[in-house]
Amino acid sequence: MNETDQRNAIVAASLATVTAGLNRSSSGNVSARFGAGFLITPSGLPATEIRPDLVAAMAMTGQADGPLPPSSEWRIHRDIYRARPETGAVVHVHSPFAVSLACLRRDIPSFHYMVAVAGGTDIRCAAYATFGSQALSDHVLTALAGRKACLMANHGMVVMADNLTKAVALAVEVEALCEQYWRALLLGEPVLLSNAEMAEAMAAFKGYGQFAR
Repeated sequence: MNETDQRNAIVAASLATVTAGLNRSSSGNVSARFGAGFLITPSGLPATEIRPDLVAAMAMTGQADGPLPPSSEWRIHRDIYRARPETGAVVHVHSPFAVSLACLRRDIPSFHYMVAVAGGTDIRCAAYATFGSQALSDHVLTALAGRKACLMANHGMVVMADNLTKAVALAVEVEALCEQYWRALLLGEPVLLSNAEMAEAMAAFKGYGQFAR
C-alpha cells in the first residue's frame, strides 16, 4: 500500500471508530505502520475533519512531519511498533463500556470464549498514568504482553492488529465483550472458563475469519 492509500485508510478507520460508537468527536487515535515509521491521526481534531494530508508522518525517534501535531498518544503507537514487529496498525478508543470497566480498573477474565480474540485467557487493564506520557506507554506495553488488546485505567482501550481493518474489528469485538461482562456483573460474578477451555478457544481462533493470522 502506498502512502496515499495508507493515509486514506487511516482517515476511513478513524471515521469507522465514530460510526461504530467507539469514539466521539476528537477522542481516540489511529495509526498504521509505514516505511521505517508510522502514520497517525493528528491531535485534537474530530474524525469528521481529518483529511489525508493532515495525517502526521512519524519517525521512531518521535520526530513528526505534518501540518498539525500528532496525537498526544503517539508514544503508545511508536512503542507498540517497536516492541511488536508483527503489528501493522494500532487503534485507541474511548468506548463507553471499555471506559466503564477501565475506571474500575478491572481486567476482563475468561467469562466468554471470545476473550481469546485478544490473544489470551484475559484482557488486562494497564495501570494508570497521565495521557500522552511515557509512563502510560510503558504500562500499556506491559498489559499487552502476549495480547492484542488491553484496557487503560481510567482512560479507554487500545488494540493492535496486522492492518487497520482487523484493528477496528478487534476494537468492536472487545467493546462488545466489555458490555457483556458489565451486564453479567449486574447479576453476579460470571462463571469463568478454565485455562484448558480457553486454550481450545485460542487454538480455534488461529483459523477463525478476520481474527486469524
